Amino acid sequence: MKRKLILHIGAHRTATTSLQNYLLANFHNVQREGFFYPYKIARHQKLMGKLFNGGRKPESVAEDLSARADKREHAIHTIVLSDEDICMRRDLSVLAKFRQWFDVKIVFTLRRQDTWLESWFFQNIKWQWNAHLSHCTFEEFLAKREEFHWIRYNRYLQHLETLFGQENIILNIHEKAQMAGGPIETFCDSIGLIDREGFHAPAHINESFSPTISEFMRCLPLDQAPEPYRDMLVSAFARINTHLSDGRSRQSERLMPPDQRAALMAEYDLGNRAVAQRYFGRDELFLEPLPGPDASLARMELPTDSYVLMQDLVAPLLQEIIEHRILESKNK
Repeated sequence: MKRKLILHIGAHRTATTSLQNYLLANFHNVQREGFFYPYKIARHQKLMGKLFNGGRKPESVAEDLSARADKREHAIHTIVLSDEDICMRRDLSVLAKFRQWFDVKIVFTLRRQDTWLESWFFQNIKWQWNAHLSHCTFEEFLAKREEFHWIRYNRYLQHLETLFGQENIILNIHEKAQMAGGPIETFCDSIGLIDREGFHAPAHINESFSPTISEFMRCLPLDQAPEPYRDMLVSAFARINTHLSDGRSRQSERLMPPDQRAALMAEYDLGNRAVAQRYFGRDELFLEPLPGPDASLARMELPTDSYVLMQDLVAPLLQEIIEHRILESKNK
């Protein structure tokens, strides 16, 4: 019998980073259960990039994965690869070639489009890998939403079904009521990794920053910084965010007022219903209600008082940069 190959393709903002770190942290534990998360890295982004650009051939990767699995102490029946950027690609036919050597299963986690767009907006500001999106206002960002073709779930799933067969698509829904135990537990259960006794507990990683910090970052050209230096700046903002949030109630990440939210979700309604009927035998894909009219909205704004701006944001950022520079000098 062929080994299973689980391809976790995303989507972003569904605890993907936490999941990848969990699988890496339990590198040996998962093997005890017959699963193999190869290469001792959290995310298989570079491997996938090489597969899609032709730098690696599916047959050579399949041979390498099989050889590595054969060398494990425990018998391996399932190999897992994870990279949320896979779902951003329009054509996954190169991955379908793995069906020659493996029983391929696709795991795709769906988040309701309104909250996904809000979270993706904050994420693009936080990491600034795409200048086209990193400095938009939210309204400008929403105007570009058709670029995020993969959240047209019905259309994207039809592509996956053509390549892999519907019976090989595993869908998880990123809603509290539909994730028994949480997103990491739901993923593991969905691929058959049931016995997790003694596993390292999952950690919450890559959470969004507050609207105030996000707005400050949106106005800065962080995308122009070299990657290691940019990572340092993002870490600095994380500490500033923690300091500013200390003792305060968590700020809302909701950005759309009710009418706008309802109108946006109406655009996705037919596709979502088709997915719900095809995969779950029901009419509604997402079960949680939309936020009500009295739900608080995030305020993407900087302090109007220039001294508060300096005290809360500018001075702490400069202090972080100074401290980083001092540490660098000491380590030379």
